Order: sequence, then structure tokens, then C-alpha cells
Amino acid sequence: MPSEQTLHLKPEKILVLGPAWVGDMVLAQSLFKTLKANNPNCVIDVAAPAWTLPLLERMPEVNGKIALTFKHGELAFWQRIAFGKSLKQAGYSQCIILTNSLKSALLPWAAGIKRRTSFLGEMRYGLINDIRPLDKNVLKKTVERFVFLGLKFNQTLPAAIPNPQLVTNPQAALATLAKLGIDSPQQKVLGLCPGAEYGEAKRWPAEYYAEVANDALNKGWQVWLFGSDKDIPVTTQINQLTQNRCNDFGGKTKLGEAIDLMSLCDTVISNDSGLMHVAAALDRKLIAIFGSSDPHHTPPMSAHAKIEYLGLECSPCFSRQCPLQHLNCLKQIKPVNIINAINTK
Repeated sequence: MPSEQTLHLKPEKILVLGPAWVGDMVLAQSLFKTLKANNPNCVIDVAAPAWTLPLLERMPEVNGKIALTFKHGELAFWQRIAFGKSLKQAGYSQCIILTNSLKSALLPWAAGIKRRTSFLGEMRYGLINDIRPLDKNVLKKTVERFVFLGLKFNQTLPAAIPNPQLVTNPQAALATLAKLGIDSPQQKVLGLCPGAEYGEAKRWPAEYYAEVANDALNKGWQVWLFGSDKDIPVTTQINQLTQNRCNDFGGKTKLGEAIDLMSLCDTVISNDSGLMHVAAALDRKLIAIFGSSDPHHTPPMSAHAKIEYLGLECSPCFSRQCPLQHLNCLKQIKPVNIINAINTK
């Protein structure tokens, strides 16, 4: 039986410096789940770029969400030092840093957090004082690296890493539909995510997406197109190729709204992108299309995900544009393959 002194111990407070990419932030939830499994009473706060906060709000393991206002790639040395000092009284016993840059390690050092855990990264001796070895042959997946940083120094990876699971609000999704002038769907919904911020070599052709969309529309499905402002050209093109029969959300929804809307989809087709990981974390039936990237490194974490990847001799090349100028790794994945995958139970 725990002593009275034990019962009154303050819960351990952990600060996590999160990644700036949507997909990586989704995968970081596996770390949060692992921390909670090992220490149910721990309090997890996450500091990350402001636009990632809608993801954190849908992760019940996260307590505090701290918006970082630094521009991407900006050193902002003194601003980071000042921000770190502002956290000195928060009582964090540990900071886990999921990024590898020198500048990302400044904040927890300035905050005086006693234990600062990460991989060495950009020669961060001193800034990181709990340096973990990064063996890329053992820790092949991004999610494995994140979870590894949350373990005690002598622990090994759990046999089963917990999948991300975003919590959504169906009423908020319906409210977003009403704002967009769309009725609640009475038929199946196919979500298409044709964007990929990284570059063309991760984007399945728009005309292929349109062919799949037309097939679903002709079978009585609704088709919803998801994307940011940058994806408006491709969502517009796909919609035009379907005689504007899709609901085009490209550039019309904030990240949180898109997450809630995607939770209403029956099936999602996505390039290797942040929204692919969102769909997986919503446990939607997912068809994930990989081209220049490696599905063994950042696979969608869901039992309902099917990966379409050809594994050509030239892939994965990890290039933004096809260096051979043929894009065969994507063009040879034909729409009929995806249509058949949709129809497979």
C-alpha cells in the first residue's frame, strides 16, 4: 500500500519539443502513449509550431499545448533563450526533443530543465545531456525513434508500438459542412488527399485521382477533396475532370476542420503526406500511395491501411522531383489498382 508521502508526490512533468510536420506530429502521439503507459500520472506538455496545435488538441495524452512562434529555419537565438527562461517555473523534470537541430535544443537548456533527452543531432553536446544512440539499422522508422526517446536508458522498444488515435468531434464536422453549405452525407464518402508539400515525386497524378473519383461518383459515393492553400490547383483540376461533382475543400478548411471532416469518410486515398497519417490515426480505411519515399520508414500506422508501392530499382530516391524525369514509381500505379483496393473489404 503506497505511503501518504507517495500519494502526495507531484506528478512528473515532461516537456516535449515537437516536430513541425503534420505527419511527424501524428506519429509523435505514439511517444505520448508510451510515456503514459510507463507512467500514467505523468503530465505531458508539448511545444510546437502554432499550426500543429489542432492535432495536439485531439490527443488526450497531451495536457498543455505551447505555441512556438519562431519562423521555420530561423535561429532567433535570443528569442529562444527568452522563451526558455519563461518556462523555468513550470517544474519540468525532463524535456524530450524530437528534432535534431541545434536551435531546438536552446529552449530547454535555457529553461534549466534538468534532463534533456534527444539524439545528438547537430553536435549538441551540453545542450543535450541525456544523449541517446541513434542506430538507424535498428530504429528504421520515424515512430520508433520517437518512442525510443521516451524509454529509460536501458529499455528496449516495446514489441507493439501503440498506433496514433486522434479524437474527433462529429458535431464539429457537421457544423463545418453546414458552414460550407453541404448537407450531412447520406451515402459513402471517399476522401482524396492529392497534395504532398515535399514535392512532385510524392504526388500521384491528378488525372489518376480524377479517374478514381469518377468511378466512385458513378457508384453513388460522395467524393471530398482535401488540401491546403498550396493544393488548390490540383484539387481544382481533379474537380474539373469530374464535371465539378466533388466537394472541393482545397484551401477552404483549417487543419482541425479537415481532421473532423475526414473522420466522416469511409475510405481515404492519399499520397505519402501529413493527411495520410491523419487518416490512419482516424482509423479510416486508407489506401496510401508511395512514390519517391520509403513506406518502411514512415508507414501509416493502422490495421486498415493498404500501401501501394512498386519498389522500383530507382526508388526510394527521396527526391522532390523525379531525377530520371519519368515518375514511373507513381505513374505505373494505375487507377484500376486503386479502384480494386477500394472495393476490397
